[in-house]
Amino acid sequence: MDLSDFEGDWMLDRRVVNAVGPDAVFTGTARFARNGAELVLTEAGEMVIEGQAPMQGQRVYHWRQGGAGIEVFFDDGRFFHLIAPGAQVEAHHDCPPDIYDVRYDFSGWDLNDGPRWRAVWQVKGPRKDYRMESHYTRQP
Repeated sequence: MDLSDFEGDWMLDRRVVNAVGPDAVFTGTARFARNGAELVLTEAGEMVIEGQAPMQGQRVYHWRQGGAGIEVFFDDGRFFHLIAPGAQVEAHHDCPPDIYDVRYDFSGWDLNDGPRWRAVWQVKGPRKDYRMESHYTRQP
């Protein structure tokens, strides 16, 4: 799998199961747009938090091909984490006092049958404790 394989538009379905607050569902799109040697990932859509009115949300990340895999950066340029090659890979991000662990699952990746993949984040900290599962499916 190469960085360019992600380029284009994806459907994004996300569920957040929160141990210290209400659960949430996010439905939208993930667009990987070429910008020189990197892909700019823009996730945009609607978030529904239990007991609250729906709201629009957007996040931007920068994905770059590195020697050890795909390097992911926040929109402000700070390093986020590395996605190593493989069908199922794990990554970690420290943001004291919070800890972010992710498991990427690319085992459903099939360029001929419409690629799909998922990312499962486990986030823990003094005021955070949630699991966020995101499913990405290539748009036709």
